[in-house]
Amino acid sequence: MAETPTFGRYAEIPYDKMTPEQQEGYRSLIENRGRLPGPNKIYVHNPKLAKVMGPLGAHYRTGYSLSEREREIAVCIINSKFHSVYPTGAHERAARAAGLSGEQVDALLSGMSTSFTDKREQVIYEMATCLANSRWVSQGLYDRAVEALGHVGITDVITLMGFYASVSMTLAFYDVPSGATGMAR
Repeated sequence: MAETPTFGRYAEIPYDKMTPEQQEGYRSLIENRGRLPGPNKIYVHNPKLAKVMGPLGAHYRTGYSLSEREREIAVCIINSKFHSVYPTGAHERAARAAGLSGEQVDALLSGMSTSFTDKREQVIYEMATCLANSRWVSQGLYDRAVEALGHVGITDVITLMGFYASVSMTLAFYDVPSGATGMAR
């Protein structure tokens, strides 16, 4: 008989029922985040993956090349592409908290056009929209991105989007509703 789901369709594993490898992956995620939010609850099932995703996610929380506003532009675009309500709802709130206007956030989530007066934000919006929609990156966009962000910023945007594509697809597959809390840990 299948376990009772605790986080969308996913049945979380109580710590005392985890394999030693899963417990190690769990501890790795806790070290990097201090708690076990969103897809990390699911990644615990795959301890090798947990040990990679924790540090990668931590990279995007502190000390990297993007501001919170810039991060939320790219994250909102990629999350909404996968129609995953849990991360989309969380990052809709985060984007507003970072100072993006309601109109900008609505446009990012709905795939509508918007614009930004800040040159870096505009380039990130254009990059994220282009990449999320599998479009060709024109030489002009490439040149504007190199000038505004440099290669560190460009690679941070691209890998941030890849990370959140994984987050979104994981949470969409397990049908995790917005605001789900899962097991108390």
